[in-house]
Amino acid sequence: MAKERIILGIDPGTNIMGYGLIIQKGNKISLITLGILKLGNYDTHALKLKKIFERTLGLIEEYKPDEMALEAPFFGKNVQSMLKLGRAQGVAMAAGLYKDLPIFEYSPKKIKQAITGNGNASKEQVAAMLKNLVEFDTTPKYLDATDGLAAAVCHYFQGDNVKTGKSYSGWGSFLKDNPDRKV
Repeated sequence: MAKERIILGIDPGTNIMGYGLIIQKGNKISLITLGILKLGNYDTHALKLKKIFERTLGLIEEYKPDEMALEAPFFGKNVQSMLKLGRAQGVAMAAGLYKDLPIFEYSPKKIKQAITGNGNASKEQVAAMLKNLVEFDTTPKYLDATDGLAAAVCHYFQGDNVKTGKSYSGWGSFLKDNPDRKV
């Protein structure tokens, strides 16, 4: 019997969160949807985080994914940006954990490598390759949407070898893997 699963990919961000959903039927993947959540109009970081949580929860409730793949924050020089990005990723993860979704985390370089074969590919190159892989016509205005989709497709390409990403099946496993984050 052919394997069927739905994968939600999230590109967390505090100005724009990108997402994409694919369905796997056997060895074929198809696009369900992709889009963005614009957060620039919200006044506070806390309100942005609330909107990320609500939108992620809404996507889970509407499409019933089997797994979630997230792009991990990359290490930059701006500590404040890293903190905000980590919080955005955390609330998206929290929505998945709340709905008992297995969560997998991939570095931006790993995602680009999986999609294009080049870990240093541009957002435009990733989007162009995804158009062929999951067959959609129009490249979205905001490439954050294709970045979210890329996380889902990267996870699909891992197949049964998902140990290459970090996986959390609940708060306990997340805290076990991140002991320095305990309160």
